[in-house]
Amino acid sequence: MDAGRLQSVARIAVFDIAGPLLAYNLLRANGFSTVAALVLSGVFPAAGVIIGIIGHRRVDAVGVLVLAGIAAGAAIGLVSHNPKLVLDEGSVGTAVFGLLCLGSLARPEPMMYRLAMEFIGPDSQRGREFTGLWQYREFRHTFRVMTAVWGSAYLAEAAARVIIVANTSTGTALASSKVMPYAVAAVLVAWTVGYGRLQKRRGEALAAAAAARVDADDAQ
Repeated sequence: MDAGRLQSVARIAVFDIAGPLLAYNLLRANGFSTVAALVLSGVFPAAGVIIGIIGHRRVDAVGVLVLAGIAAGAAIGLVSHNPKLVLDEGSVGTAVFGLLCLGSLARPEPMMYRLAMEFIGPDSQRGREFTGLWQYREFRHTFRVMTAVWGSAYLAEAAARVIIVANTSTGTALASSKVMPYAVAAVLVAWTVGYGRLQKRRGEALAAAAAARVDADDAQ
């Protein structure tokens, strides 16, 4: 693991998982209300996002959304004094992303294809290869399946988080809300890589079979 990736993992572990959980438990042990402890524990992930923005010297959409979610959760908690609403707020973005994925299946280019192009860059060599491959039905089908799986998984995660918040203690729900997104993302990334490799092998096999048929026809 390179230094940059190690720093990213360490930042997630400290600011997104361990920091908020430790802060919440310490604040509760020192007499803070549940809502106050939840709101103040949000300082850690906010600080992590700001450090990431400073380190990369650019403001990205994900960071802005995370900060907006933290601010919204804090506002909801301070107004409602309901810790469950604070915890449920984190499921909103997850559900919205899932719905955007599934909704994009009605468009020519599904969400996961557009995200992949944004990540690799449309003007890069890999981006140009993707653009050329889009003409093939199998390639388009691969990204539609990926988009459907990611959208369904994120909707399921949002529903699971709401159920956990409604049926467990605040501490348990908070721990779940911090760990579950990374666990789900890790599973989805692993599945996407495996599925992509499988489809690539199938595509190569189909291309080889087609080439063999052409050679056989030419030989006749």
